[in-house]
Amino acid sequence: MFKTLAQSFKSHFSTTPIVAFAPGRINLIGEHTDYQEGFVFPAAVEKGIWVAIQKNNLPVCQLYSLDFDQEFKFELQAFSPKKGHWATYVMGMVALIKQAGYAIPGFDMVIGGNIPVGSGLSSSAALSVAIGTALSGLFDLKIPKKSIVLYAQKSEHLFAGVNCGIMDPYASAFGVKDKALLLDCRTNTHEEVPVILDDYSLILVNTKVKHSLADSSYNQRRASCEESVRILQGDYPEIKTLRDLLVSDLGKVESILSPALFQKAKHVITECKRVHDAANALKDGDLTRFGALLKASHQSLSKDFEVSCAELDFLAEKSWGLIGVLGSRMMGGGFGGCTINLVKSSELDGFKSQITRAYSVQFGITCEFIPVMVSSGAKLI
Repeated sequence: MFKTLAQSFKSHFSTTPIVAFAPGRINLIGEHTDYQEGFVFPAAVEKGIWVAIQKNNLPVCQLYSLDFDQEFKFELQAFSPKKGHWATYVMGMVALIKQAGYAIPGFDMVIGGNIPVGSGLSSSAALSVAIGTALSGLFDLKIPKKSIVLYAQKSEHLFAGVNCGIMDPYASAFGVKDKALLLDCRTNTHEEVPVILDDYSLILVNTKVKHSLADSSYNQRRASCEESVRILQGDYPEIKTLRDLLVSDLGKVESILSPALFQKAKHVITECKRVHDAANALKDGDLTRFGALLKASHQSLSKDFEVSCAELDFLAEKSWGLIGVLGSRMMGGGFGGCTINLVKSSELDGFKSQITRAYSVQFGITCEFIPVMVSSGAKLI
């Protein structure tokens, strides 16, 4: 991709660029906890977004997307991000970096990537972080990594219209090879935890579906969590979010909340504990325990939080019964996307063939397999 990008840049703009890379991410465990200021456990992967950039000494920015085979140009003194257009991510980051007081002259940019579409590896966050890294490097702005993360998140909110959490850009920026980040979404601080898989591998299975429930259900789940906090503050005045409650509080919480609200609160409370348990399992080298926590996470997301779907449940439950599989769960917001699976490397071929056959018979869809390796975060190449 580096070579392709550099060649494309030279053919479009006749100069030699500098190149920045930002990775996509997986989330090992900790789903729907971020907006309750909870804990998540992401890791950067080797797939990502590349951005080639160079100064052009013009009052305009000239862009080209390899993936869309499309050019775009905007004036630095007057531009308006367009929701749904790939160039919005560039304009959003430029707007926020300029707003923070950094000077950005005109530039040329070519964008390309190898993140599979719809895989849940967070290509938009990788794109924003790559853009921020490229701009900082080209103009020697020395923007702190955490600031790039916050600009990327705010850009998604303001310009892409996605009310995302901090996890995706944070993992893309701060990722470390062979380590996952135990991230506290209240303090935006993390602990690096070694991911030593020995003769096991991480592989995603893409359902190739995305149900229309996703956006509305996300908003409903978020609202139910916030309502639960308001109600529970009558008995727990010290809490700010569900993350402040312990598993040992569940009995009292159940007596206070309605059954529907309790289910959702229970997921967040238990999932936060599972994140810490999973980190400890990896520190201890206990992959069997780690795999069991993946399974428990899926069951909670499916039965309590109700953000799974028939396709995700089928893939996870089928995987649990296969030789060499220590754990499997849905990854991401839900209602489609991928499962993440911990599979013995020597059993991967058998895993793929059995899952492919069973999923095709059940749904008439050919699933996609995406092997992932825990890799480094954003950088100038």
